[in-house]
Amino acid sequence: MDAAPKLIGNNPVYERWRWQVFAITWLAYAGFYLTRKSFAVAKIDMGKSTSLGLTDTQMSWIDGSFLTVYAAGQLFAGICGDRYGTRKVILAGMLGSVLAAVAMGATSLVVPLVILSGLQGLCQSSGWAPLTKNIGCFFSQRERGTVMGLWCTNYAVGGFVASIFAGSIGGWLGWRYAFYGPAATLLIIWILFLWLQRNRPEDVGLPPIEQYHAASETPAPVSKSEAEELDGSWKSILEVLRNPMVLLLSAVYFFMKPTRYAIMFWAPKYLNDKLGTNMAQSGALGALFELAGPLSAFAAGLISDKIFGSRRIPISVFCLLISAVLVYSLDKLPGTKLMLGLCLFLTGFMLFAPDSLISGTAAIDFGAKKGASTAAGLINSCGSIGAIAGGTIPGFLHERWGWNGVFVFLSVSLLIAGLLLLPKWNALPSDKKG
Repeated sequence: MDAAPKLIGNNPVYERWRWQVFAITWLAYAGFYLTRKSFAVAKIDMGKSTSLGLTDTQMSWIDGSFLTVYAAGQLFAGICGDRYGTRKVILAGMLGSVLAAVAMGATSLVVPLVILSGLQGLCQSSGWAPLTKNIGCFFSQRERGTVMGLWCTNYAVGGFVASIFAGSIGGWLGWRYAFYGPAATLLIIWILFLWLQRNRPEDVGLPPIEQYHAASETPAPVSKSEAEELDGSWKSILEVLRNPMVLLLSAVYFFMKPTRYAIMFWAPKYLNDKLGTNMAQSGALGALFELAGPLSAFAAGLISDKIFGSRRIPISVFCLLISAVLVYSLDKLPGTKLMLGLCLFLTGFMLFAPDSLISGTAAIDFGAKKGASTAAGLINSCGSIGAIAGGTIPGFLHERWGWNGVFVFLSVSLLIAGLLLLPKWNALPSDKKG
């Protein structure tokens, strides 16, 4: 195992900015889930004959619209994050998400819901890649597994809180408020982001993170104009898009992502069908999947740094194979709140580890700082194509083969992901091999 070098640098101003950016970008991505989870919870009441009477197939089309545009938007947002900076992309996407959520809550027709769901998908796609680049600019590689492990708790916490929040306010005031309440909260986060976030240490008069930490990946000195050209240049973007390891991680994430989105979009409905729980109960019980995420993501990042010498693949392979077994078993367990809740929690614990490592830490590692947003965008774009299957196929498979057919499909997809990654057990960025 490689011994991690001491990280040099103890400037209080620099440290304040590092952790301020960490905190506001963490909150920003967690906040995106407020408006992302609204429909997943609201669909319980929207499907009732006393409300809109949406069928499972119609709800699949609404989810499919979101996921299709979300997948297409990920790569675009990643490139924009490298070329124009995190700040502009996130502020535009987050405000658009607020407006789309309000419009969905005010709509009662299927076609407008499909269109608005697609708009929400476009806005949501702006979040991940530019924000991971922002972290890569303030934290160096040797600390990145631990830092990104902690940072990647954002979507687990965000999904958990969003499910409970939307379920509670929707159950109390009606399904429309499952859209309105989260939108209002995200608007507050938008204001905080505008105030507290900056793209790079250089934007506040501080040196690059490599210089501050005297890290091993410190580049040769370049002029300011050369640095600006390299950061987000088309040359660096195209190099990332041709990187074999980035392409492999993209394929792995394609097969991994369906399970997380199937559970995120359909767990409340599954639990309602299986246990007869109401909107609030289904949202809370389904959120156990995300509740396991923060500890899982942090532990995975820490272990990858401290035990595996900044290698992200070993723990990813192990967790993917265990996840496949858990998902396969889900519908075969006794239909009780305890058993289903425990299985969802364990599945989340195993799945969020490789999810956070591949979509976040490894994307920055193999994309490098100047191409981190593009790498994260490509990996997540491919993953989001897989998520289209996770968000839509459960509605179709459930109507034909029941929930067991859904979970068999998801477990096979996870197994393929683990096997694809297995040959790269010891992979590291080229400058860290040896």
